[in-house]
Amino acid sequence: MAKKIKKKKNKEFDFAGKILKFLSKNTTKSYNYKQIAGQLSVNDTQGRNEIIKELKYLVSKEKIEEIETGKYRFIPKANYIEGYIDMTTRKTAYLVCEDLEEDVFIPTNNLRKALDGDFVKAYIYNKRNGKKPEGEVVEILERHKTQFVGVIEIQKNFAFVSTADPKMYTDIFVPKEKIGDALDGEVVVVEIEDWPEKADSPFGRVLKVLGKQGEHDTEIHAILAEYGLPSDFPKEVDAFANKIDTSINEEEIARRRDMREVLTFTIDPKDAKDFDDALSFEKLENGNYSVGIHIADVSHYVQEGTILDEEAFNRGTSVYLVDRTIPMLPEVLSNFACSLRPNEDKFTFSAVFEINEKAEVVDKWFGRTVTHSNQRMAYEEAQYIIETSDRTIPEGISLTGADQEVTEEVAEAVLKLNDLAKIMRKKRMGEGAISFDKVEVKFNLDENDVPVGVFFKEAKEANHLIEEFMLLANRKVSEFIGKQKKTFVYRVHDEPDQEKLFGLQSVIARFGHKINFNTKASISKSLNKLLKDVHGKKEQNLVDTLTIRCMSKASYSTNNIGHYGLAFDYYSHFTSPIRRYPDVMAHRLLQHYLDKGASVSVDDFEKKCNHCSSRESLAANAERDSIKYMQVKYMEDQKGQEFLGVISGVTEWGIYVEIVENKCEGMVRIREIKDDYYVFEEKQYALIGQANKTMLQLGDEVIVTVKNADLVKKQLDFNYIRKNS
Repeated sequence: MAKKIKKKKNKEFDFAGKILKFLSKNTTKSYNYKQIAGQLSVNDTQGRNEIIKELKYLVSKEKIEEIETGKYRFIPKANYIEGYIDMTTRKTAYLVCEDLEEDVFIPTNNLRKALDGDFVKAYIYNKRNGKKPEGEVVEILERHKTQFVGVIEIQKNFAFVSTADPKMYTDIFVPKEKIGDALDGEVVVVEIEDWPEKADSPFGRVLKVLGKQGEHDTEIHAILAEYGLPSDFPKEVDAFANKIDTSINEEEIARRRDMREVLTFTIDPKDAKDFDDALSFEKLENGNYSVGIHIADVSHYVQEGTILDEEAFNRGTSVYLVDRTIPMLPEVLSNFACSLRPNEDKFTFSAVFEINEKAEVVDKWFGRTVTHSNQRMAYEEAQYIIETSDRTIPEGISLTGADQEVTEEVAEAVLKLNDLAKIMRKKRMGEGAISFDKVEVKFNLDENDVPVGVFFKEAKEANHLIEEFMLLANRKVSEFIGKQKKTFVYRVHDEPDQEKLFGLQSVIARFGHKINFNTKASISKSLNKLLKDVHGKKEQNLVDTLTIRCMSKASYSTNNIGHYGLAFDYYSHFTSPIRRYPDVMAHRLLQHYLDKGASVSVDDFEKKCNHCSSRESLAANAERDSIKYMQVKYMEDQKGQEFLGVISGVTEWGIYVEIVENKCEGMVRIREIKDDYYVFEEKQYALIGQANKTMLQLGDEVIVTVKNADLVKKQLDFNYIRKNS
């Protein structure tokens, strides 16, 4: 029986990793221990002995082979996999790779300085005795990020920067000469420059000081910096944008379809600053209706190859934080030239449809136009017209704060368009679309951006009216190009994860709901019924959130797999080019094909799609963090007050509780629930008291108070008071 070789750890030098890295780059050659030592710059006897031991260990693990006595070669097996590191909050990780059936566990001591998101090569140990596979990083191929946001702690001759990110398992060492103007305790942006072999922490330098921790502007800029999002435009980009000719000149008008005489209006949020879509309405002699969806012609002003286009592409999207917007385009375009403001002529890109009383499209036209908005309305104003058929909008609902009269033509158009939209929506739902009308958390801010109140925004008929016609334009544009088999930028959405749906079923069963898994159509139908049934109930936000988590992530791609959530075979983003770069690409491609251009390169546009999907994800994370920050800020002065909450998550270290009245979520740690000794029961997603058998499950109502509000970590800790019976 072969002697089992135990691996000894050398804290000073990672011999195994270095050996594997060297041999994996020279797979056709074999080397003895002296040659390997020379390549690793190991000259001492102790170091060479360590290398000999590691070589025997790697042979025993079948990572390398000894092809003749003392000669070693890398084994290029399939169990060397490239993938991305997904860190957990407990300093361990998983290797994520599309080629693997399941993610591979990477223990802490096998990370070898890899950080969350890094692209690495890892060795995957063979499964044994039914155990799940484990892996070991052998090479970091590409760092996901090198810049981090954290608080600096300055000593006499050096400093350390520690981040609030639970997935960042190390602090960053900063030499004295690279601290810059930072003061002890300030929030800074630090860049990793090196990670010496013998160092526990990477070495970095301070790039930027954001300010004192806990201050409002500091924390908002920290959120932006954490995700690599800009806070302002480079001077040269602003200067370029300000020099663009934004006049509505006759020469350009002559190239377009002139629709300025057709009744046109916008419906947007009350506080909107840019209006990138408008609707036109006209009754035709044959009894049908001409409905135009007019979109700001951003591509007319943002020309390919310019620094303005490069900046817009790099940003990919506007970012909507609680207290501010970080636009994709400079203000001269986003708020003025490209904004379809009332009583101004504008260059637009339009989809014009002839629609009958059954809301069926009988004809369509796409192209560049010039339009003139006759009226600006807020959703609240349009909703008032829909609910009352009254065109005099009272003070408190109107944009002006005083009674405002909408023209009879606009009021009639809103009512008829709403009738058509309801038919379109009903048909879409019947075809399997999922209706996500998730409650949106909004804050009332004072003059210092301090949250003084929380309110919830829900979509009503006016929102659905705009949504249906934007969906129509997006669908028909992509269908027009897709059926020509030409390269296009699609918005795609895959089918939901079945395992997650089964998990959802186990949760909603507690509230008396169920999912019908018989067919794809029955799943969609029962999900819609579920979302409708929980509307307005205490469990709504929990169920809405869990249902969304079951869904695949929508993304941009040239590979059209359809959009599951909308039940569309073809779908794109065409209607918001002021705030989304994929819409700009869609406009350019549509015009190119209208001009009889040949199909463009799939590879080039797929890379652009991947970039835009990535930027969208970063923006969404930043927006989510800004909401969390405001929730913590809102709750920090409410310690001692009891709140009714719903358990929104259960883990081995505690329960997450969402407060019913304001949707703020915090954690109750298991060790701090004092009425019993609780144990986590994974199968039931519950904590169970060992003495009184009290069960704390997802969806249970509990009473909590605020224990701690950490603005830097954007984290609330609650005290558990009792279960609400």
